Amino acid sequence: MRIVLVHPAGSNWIPGRKDMAAVANRMAPLGLLSIAAYLERAGHTVFVHDCLGPQAPSGISANVSRIMDNEPDLVGFSATTSGFLDGYDMAVAIKRIRPEVRTVFGGVHVSALGGRLLERFEQIDYLCPGEGEVTLTELADGRAPGEIVGLIWRDGERIVVNPPRAHLPDLDALPFPAYEKLAGFPKRYNLPLFSYILAPGATMVTSRGCPYRCSYCDRSVFHQGFRYNSPDYVYAHMQYLRTRFGVRHLNVYDDLFTLNRKRIAGLCDLLVDRPLGMQFNCAVRVGHVDDELLRMLKAAGCLMVSLGIESGDPDLLAVHKPGVYLDEVKGTVGRIQAAGLRVKGLFMMGLPGETAASIQKTSDFVISLGLDDMNMAKFTPFHGAPVWRTIFEEGTVEEDWRLMNCLNFVFVPKAIDSKETLDRLYNTHVKRFYSDPAWRRRFMRRTWQHRHSLWYMFKHLPGFLYAMRTFEPKN
Repeated sequence: MRIVLVHPAGSNWIPGRKDMAAVANRMAPLGLLSIAAYLERAGHTVFVHDCLGPQAPSGISANVSRIMDNEPDLVGFSATTSGFLDGYDMAVAIKRIRPEVRTVFGGVHVSALGGRLLERFEQIDYLCPGEGEVTLTELADGRAPGEIVGLIWRDGERIVVNPPRAHLPDLDALPFPAYEKLAGFPKRYNLPLFSYILAPGATMVTSRGCPYRCSYCDRSVFHQGFRYNSPDYVYAHMQYLRTRFGVRHLNVYDDLFTLNRKRIAGLCDLLVDRPLGMQFNCAVRVGHVDDELLRMLKAAGCLMVSLGIESGDPDLLAVHKPGVYLDEVKGTVGRIQAAGLRVKGLFMMGLPGETAASIQKTSDFVISLGLDDMNMAKFTPFHGAPVWRTIFEEGTVEEDWRLMNCLNFVFVPKAIDSKETLDRLYNTHVKRFYSDPAWRRRFMRRTWQHRHSLWYMFKHLPGFLYAMRTFEPKN
């Protein structure tokens, strides 16, 4: 079967402003690439169309034309909440051109909402919640829909929800993602600026799931379990990216890279014994990284560690990220830097219960940590997150799926008088971090290390200057 897998663009920036998201950080759609590799191993012909890719056209009709050039029998869309409606618009256009083409949707939005999407969106033939590799392959193989575990489908006017599919027990049985199907990979799939020294860069995941239950996190796809690739598999994956594509830096996007300490220690040993000439970044959680492991990560080529902190207000942490305490955060940041690693703090503004005072506490805490980098997301309530159950009691919600991308405030907590106030506070405190003299001194000491980022920024200077103005506080 001929299959096109599509990553819809969606809305990835701020309404009324030029979308700079892909220019600043273009990430390979790893879930689609994993499914593509699995389908090809089963004997199908697969194309991947990334609507955020460096060679993708703009607009629904132009992207549909590219998709249809591949003469598909089946088109699969992997969509976030903000990208779902763009995907559906493409599905409608595809059906108009060739009604016999089957359309299937998967991804976190589908996994959270399930069969009710078929009631509203008539041009979708199938939904594939959860992990898609096996379910989509069985559909492409021609099995009857009623026999495919995990599939949601139409039987005439009736919507049928088949029993859920169990998670893949052995992630090492998966082929490496089909990176080669991305036009411009890896050089035009750029990592966040100043997060790397060596180039080109790429992304990978080495585990699925997380045992924690933070209020804001949608676990609809992988749930609370934790499965992972073995050290040998991860090393072979890294080696493949190095030799096949010349990748020199990896951002590992596991939710919790170091949860299984023995696994990471084994991987570090391999990277020390058989160096690949690569660096990598990863994410950890307070309580899951000791001094010895930090030294091992440094020796293995780790450059920067991201730490999910979310808030500098202890009361908010107790509700939304239980088990994480500010004194432990401060100690962990210090230990990471003492091991010779950079540390990036991940924060979130606008959580239920947020106040102007709690935002100030977070801003002060951010400055006190002496971070090497920081990311402040705009809290977005997603359907599959625990917080969704009570979100309408906690403030006002604008349930516009296109805006639900962590770059727009669609929720305003009760104690904040307006979205405009939230935006002003956000811009003020983001600018405060990057204007901090201590941070600027740290940045300047590394200027030459970041010559790849500086050259990239220079080539796209007008766009970056435009984006920077987004964070200018408005009176």
